[in-house]
Amino acid sequence: MSSIVRRSAAGLLLLGLLAGCGGGGGGAGESLFRDVPTGGGSSGGSTGSGASPDPAGPSSSFAQQCAANNTLAAANLRTSSLDTEKKWVRAYFDEAYLWRDEVPRVDPSATAYSGSNAYEALDAYFEALKSPQTTDTGARRDRFSFTYETAKWKAMSESATEAGYGIEWSSASTTPPRKLRIAYVEPGTPAANAGLQRGDELVSVDGADADTPTQAGVDVLNEGLYPSVLGASHAFVFRRGGVELSRSLNSANVTKNPVPQARVLTLSNGARAGYLLFNDHNLPAEQLLINAVRDFRSQNISELVLDLRYNGGGYLFIASELATMIAGTTRTTGQAFETLRYSAKRSAENETTPFFADSCIAVNGRCSSVQPLPTLNLSRVYVLAQKGTCSASEAIINGLRGINVDVVLIGGQTCGKPYGFTAKDNCGISYFPIEFAGVNAKGFGDYADGFVPGSGASARFVPGCTVADDFTRALGDTQEGMLAAAMSHAVTGQCPVGMVSTTASVRAQRGLEGAPLHLQRHPARSNRLLLPR
Repeated sequence: MSSIVRRSAAGLLLLGLLAGCGGGGGGAGESLFRDVPTGGGSSGGSTGSGASPDPAGPSSSFAQQCAANNTLAAANLRTSSLDTEKKWVRAYFDEAYLWRDEVPRVDPSATAYSGSNAYEALDAYFEALKSPQTTDTGARRDRFSFTYETAKWKAMSESATEAGYGIEWSSASTTPPRKLRIAYVEPGTPAANAGLQRGDELVSVDGADADTPTQAGVDVLNEGLYPSVLGASHAFVFRRGGVELSRSLNSANVTKNPVPQARVLTLSNGARAGYLLFNDHNLPAEQLLINAVRDFRSQNISELVLDLRYNGGGYLFIASELATMIAGTTRTTGQAFETLRYSAKRSAENETTPFFADSCIAVNGRCSSVQPLPTLNLSRVYVLAQKGTCSASEAIINGLRGINVDVVLIGGQTCGKPYGFTAKDNCGISYFPIEFAGVNAKGFGDYADGFVPGSGASARFVPGCTVADDFTRALGDTQEGMLAAAMSHAVTGQCPVGMVSTTASVRAQRGLEGAPLHLQRHPARSNRLLLPR
């Protein structure tokens, strides 16, 4: 079995269980993904509040010395204090964080970072250490670093299993009117068994209105939409075609299908196009993508529509492999899929992730089947995308554009996540501070505000059509708005009538005043992850 480390430029594969980079620490570090800005290295300078006090020592000095009330840590490690765990967090930030010179001044002993719930205290402290800098549009630059319970992280990242109903949610706004809808339903799940379907609009959860303006109401919605335990029962009311539907859903272990559709369509000019619905860059996706491309190749497709509208990311090596399968080895050999740039303190770790030409099929952190990947040798690909398209999915767009493959973007503005990390476990909590920024073979990675279909002065504008997500039709239906636009454009080279082909920006809907509700996705489905190959 090969132990190739698919680590070049983005540490591509870091299996989710690799020892984290950046020194220090004693646990297994789940390797991760890329997130927001480009430009690598520390941005230098401290924030207006001054740089945070220096760490008390290297993170290794405090690793796996856990607080007595940290129930996520192994019992035999609960021999220390919350203060020691916070010292580890501060030290690890200094060693791993891309913007280590922008860490705000924070008093670790403050009430906000203390209390009986160790995880909540540590998470609050971690959040306070994040850079306060903003992007060109005013969004917070580091809106992606996070913490997660290590056991839950491993369950999703390695087996694609999590507690839920099998629903992918979509919303028009974080504040009322939110227009919360079901984007798709996984077959064989509680939601599917209850007869729910794409397009059903949420009316209420456990009596809390979907447009509740209060934080208390939002808390009820979150608990119902994203159950934290198995067997939790919640009462839902949906609206479909003007009729309300009441459903009681019990959370269960749900296994995500990362590639639910791969089929060949016939365009109006008789050409054959592959349609690939790709929802997650998780480990099970690799073989399914290989199977799909092999089938497309056997059917001699000349166009490909890659549906990434709900793909928030995952393992970067899978993004690289898919890009190679699309473009072929003639274009990709010797080219960088993505180059990772760390802080100035870690510049020696800057590395390049190639376009992988062989499969991995990771088992226990090692490649079990290194075989040449099937290729389509296409010079153009249609990508269906919107705000749910993030991280490793954006890397596919950027990586292909870096080798002059024509990417036509159909849909809306992507999330803007050119960064990544390698998760690090300490005391049962996995920490994911942004560690690197990624650029393509042309050196471009400045899309912290997302890729936009249309034309503009910046390279983050991608030729294509602005098209709304069409909830009136099933994904894969050739009359569904985004897919229909891609099929039409492949024949005519034009956006369908009524759809904008050039736009300076995609305006977000402005909601009413009220507590925001942010749709949650497991971090294994929302980032660039590195994995050992």
